[in-house]
Amino acid sequence: MSGLIAYGAYIPHYRLRVKEIGSVLGGPGGPGSRSVAAYDEDTTSMAVEAARIALRGLPGTVAPGRVYFATANPPYLDKTNAAVIHAALSLPARALAVDLGGAPRSSIGAVLAAAESTEPALALLSDVRTGLPGGADERQGGDAAAALLFGAGTADAPVIAELIAHASITDEFLDRWRLPSDTTSRVWEERFGEHVYAPLATDSFSAALDQAEIGADQVDHLVVCGLSPKAVRQFAASSGAGPDAIAPDLTTSIGNPGTAQPGVLLADVLDRATPGQTIALVLLADGASTLILRTTEHLANQLASTLTVAEQIAAGDDSLSYATYLSWKGTLRREPPRRPEPEAPAAPPTHRSEKWKYSFHGSRCDRCQTVSLPPVRVCYGCGAIDDATLQPMADVPARVATFTVDRLAYTPSPPMVAVVVDFHGGGRFRCELTDSSESPTIGAAVEMTFRRLMTSHGVHNYFWKARPARRQTKES
Repeated sequence: MSGLIAYGAYIPHYRLRVKEIGSVLGGPGGPGSRSVAAYDEDTTSMAVEAARIALRGLPGTVAPGRVYFATANPPYLDKTNAAVIHAALSLPARALAVDLGGAPRSSIGAVLAAAESTEPALALLSDVRTGLPGGADERQGGDAAAALLFGAGTADAPVIAELIAHASITDEFLDRWRLPSDTTSRVWEERFGEHVYAPLATDSFSAALDQAEIGADQVDHLVVCGLSPKAVRQFAASSGAGPDAIAPDLTTSIGNPGTAQPGVLLADVLDRATPGQTIALVLLADGASTLILRTTEHLANQLASTLTVAEQIAAGDDSLSYATYLSWKGTLRREPPRRPEPEAPAAPPTHRSEKWKYSFHGSRCDRCQTVSLPPVRVCYGCGAIDDATLQPMADVPARVATFTVDRLAYTPSPPMVAVVVDFHGGGRFRCELTDSSESPTIGAAVEMTFRRLMTSHGVHNYFWKARPARRQTKES
């Protein structure tokens, strides 16, 4: 098997405090908060952001040859969502991109498929979890994504963690389910799931430890995840691993992001791990699966450029109101702006402009070096015709040149904040600002983020927006 050569997790900017739900509905409140995908985010856009974090700084020679996208909440059916991710990451046309969806267990399928690939492969785990208002799924759920890149490793991109063992146990029982036409899941009585999961988790964990030829007390970090909280806590306590080895589940900070939880918790452990440590990841979902990894001396190389899980949690905005949360999730229908709804993007021009619309490539004039956004055939600087090179701009830092707050423009979450940004090294562009509850300041640092502008006639219109820079300390 190949090893892990890069990873990244994406935690949305917004949080909903659990006590905010209780204060509105009069039900149980409680401590903590859950992460919330904004109105312009979904599992596809979050997977793109996680992948960008994982791939940042890697040489082009390790571009993924395969993309496996796992989610229990796909934006599209009968259309490959991974193809949108493939386009946004500007991957080679020969790179395979496929969906693995329907249930949280698909996350392990994506990880193992990537680990067993003969070429660099990217496992993307993403989920948006919700439930009926006031229910446990709403309070305990969370939204997030994670990216795990596996490969043989090179001098420029060495293996940072070896996958040394894995074991899975599959069992058919009614624990959690959702029909394709439903928006929320149904759950059997939790004591039943706790009873069934206990032996499955033990068998899977023991088999993986035997493969790795180690004991439970030799595990430095034990990650246990799944959508049955009692079963997760029970196994963690009885696993035989030391109490200091049990990794935090982050549920009081971001909730449980379902399909994405294994990747997010693994990323959080890798953020804190040191070389030579053993990590056991146990997932309880329609059975049990255990992965055992051992970190290498190259782990510190990744930490130098990674936006950590802890940093993203600390930067979250927990001022989101429950009414806004419900409107973003479509539970509370809000009066739309009294403006004509935008037309859905047409297929032919979208396909022709893929490098611009999805990968956010501008053009740089080969004569005068003027950068144009969107790309143009005739240079605005010197008038040269068809003498330019496509220029990737998605990861180029930018600053706000000017802005306006537009209360008349169509947007699912008014008002719209429009900004004009200047990119480092040239290029100016007008776009929306997202992930900000305040008006920006002139000169503020921003970065580009892949978002869903709107959905019209069943078509998701993906494009790029600006957001306040989250990597300022990394860039300085």
